[in-house]
Amino acid sequence: MAPLNPTKIICVGKNYAKHAAEMGGEVPAEPLIFMKPPSALLDSGASIVMPSQSERVDYEGEIGIIIGRRATKVSQADAWSYVESILPLNDVTARDLQAKDNQWTRAKGFDSFCPVGTPVPVADVDLDALGVTTRVNGEVRQEGDASDMVFDIPTIIEYISNVMTLEPGDLIATGTPEGIGPLQAGDVVEVEVRGVGKVSNPVVSGTA
Repeated sequence: MAPLNPTKIICVGKNYAKHAAEMGGEVPAEPLIFMKPPSALLDSGASIVMPSQSERVDYEGEIGIIIGRRATKVSQADAWSYVESILPLNDVTARDLQAKDNQWTRAKGFDSFCPVGTPVPVADVDLDALGVTTRVNGEVRQEGDASDMVFDIPTIIEYISNVMTLEPGDLIATGTPEGIGPLQAGDVVEVEVRGVGKVSNPVVSGTA
C-alpha cells in the first residue's frame, strides 16, 4: 500500500465503557486524547518489536480514520465529510510503562507500535455496521461495535478539531474495546475492522 504520511496520530483512550472498567478507571467526562508519533507506523506483515525497556506489551485493536481535508472547529453534523478513509489499527502499548509514567508518550510511542491496514474510502464502508475484532494466534481476544463507543466518531472529530487543526492524512485511533492482553515473541496479532479489512503482524523480541 502507499505509505501513510500523517502529521500526527491522535488516539482516544477509554472510549468503551467495559475497557475503562478493566483498566480500573471511570469513563471520562469528555474524550481523553493522547498522541503517537508517525514513526510508530507499521505495515501489515511487518514485525512488532517488543522493546527491552518493557516487560508487558499489549495489543489494542481499534477503528482508525484518516482525515481527508483540513479540519478546524468541525461540528458533529459535518464531521463525516472530513473523513477520507477507514482502516484497522493496533494501538500497541507497553502496559507497564503506561502505569509507571505520568503520561503515555513512551508507552505508546515505540517504533512499530502503530500497525495499520489498507485504508478503504469511507464511501465504500457501511458505517452502521462498523466494529473491530482482535485475534492473537487465531483466537478472538476483543470484539466491539462502534455503537458501543462512549464518544462516537463525529463527537471525537468535533472535540479534537476544537483543540488542534487536523491536516489531510492525519490519523485518529478511536479507542479499544475490552479484552486487552499481553503479547509474546512468536505471536501473530490480527486486528479486523468489519467491512474494511485486517492488519496482521508477527511479534518479535527487541533483544533478539
